[in-house]
Amino acid sequence: MDLHLKESKIDGGVAYEGGFLKVQSDRVALPDGKITVREYIRHPGAVVVLPLLDDGSELLERQFRYPLDRVFIEFPAGKIDAGEDALSCAKRELLEETGYTASDWQYVCTIHNAIAYSDEHLELFVARGLVAGQSQLDDGEFLETFTASVPQMLEWVKSGAITDVKTIIGAFWLEKLTSGAWTAA
Repeated sequence: MDLHLKESKIDGGVAYEGGFLKVQSDRVALPDGKITVREYIRHPGAVVVLPLLDDGSELLERQFRYPLDRVFIEFPAGKIDAGEDALSCAKRELLEETGYTASDWQYVCTIHNAIAYSDEHLELFVARGLVAGQSQLDDGEFLETFTASVPQMLEWVKSGAITDVKTIIGAFWLEKLTSGAWTAA
């Protein structure tokens, strides 16, 4: 299926390797036989936690993001470490960034947020049964947490106050899940 659209790798390799990301540069054959170059970022994957408090509000973060030189409203999230499964990563990230633990975890979906230039995937989880604790931020990590309702989040998406794609998708999922219109996987 879809073989008429497939591009095939001829050769290639790592063009740049940093402490976090790798840039791959490959020569590929296009479906019409022409040769071109595809450059993309290799990423180990990440998780996104949608922490739903007992009162129905969401736990969110405000964090400065250097590439865009501004503070963003986001859900807790983080990179999956080598050998770590996604749920363990989600539990670790929620605790580290917010101090909360959760008794109920539900897988929601996988998203690919930058398909034209990265192989990154994000695994989304809803966390319920939250219990507050002390955050354990990584060295050099600075953020603050706050709560908002799902309708407030959707208004922020509409007004452009939330532009982070993982948070937008998470807000849309939460609207469907909390209304009962959808169930998670």
